[in-house]
Amino acid sequence: MPSEPDQIDIIPVTAEHYPLLLDWLHQPHVREWWGDPDTELAHIRDMVEGRDTTRPFVIRLDGKPIGYIQYWFVADNRSPDILEKDPWVGELPEDAVGVDLTIGEAELLSRGVGSRAVRLMVRRLLDAGHASIIIDPDRENRRAVRAYEKAGFRPIPHLEGRTGSVLIMQYDKNNETNT
Repeated sequence: MPSEPDQIDIIPVTAEHYPLLLDWLHQPHVREWWGDPDTELAHIRDMVEGRDTTRPFVIRLDGKPIGYIQYWFVADNRSPDILEKDPWVGELPEDAVGVDLTIGEAELLSRGVGSRAVRLMVRRLLDAGHASIIIDPDRENRRAVRAYEKAGFRPIPHLEGRTGSVLIMQYDKNNETNT
C-alpha cells in the first residue's frame, strides 16, 4: 500500500512565530534572497499587527513549521516610491495578488515542498476570487523559478527583460506539472 504524501498546510503567522521566522531569516539559503533579517521581521510584524495589508503565513509539513509564505495586493503597492523603484508593478493587473515564500528548513530544499505550498496558496487565492496571481523571484534563483514553474507559473512575456533582476511570473492552471 503506498504511503500518504506528507501533509502541507499553511496557518497565519502569530507573534509566537517571530523567533522561528528570525532564525530562518538568518539561514544562508534564505539570506541569499531575502533582506536583512531584522528588517524583514519588522515587516512581518507590521503585517501581523495590521499596519500592512500583506497576509503572512507559516508553511507546515505534517504539523511542523518549515517555511514562510505571504500574499500581497498589487493595488496596495503602487505608491510613487514603489513605482519609481519597480515601474513594472504599474503594468500588472490592478486586482492581482503576489506571492512570496521561503523554505526555512534547508534539508527540505529541492524536495517539492515549495511548489506544493505555492499550489495550496494559489488554490486558496482562486477560491477567494483572485483571478490574477503573480510571483516575482530573483531570476538567478533557479530553485525557486523551477518550483514556481511546477506550480503553474510562467514568465509574463511583455515584462521579460524589463524588470532588472526580478522575473515576473503569472499563474495559469494549464501550466501545472506533477514533476
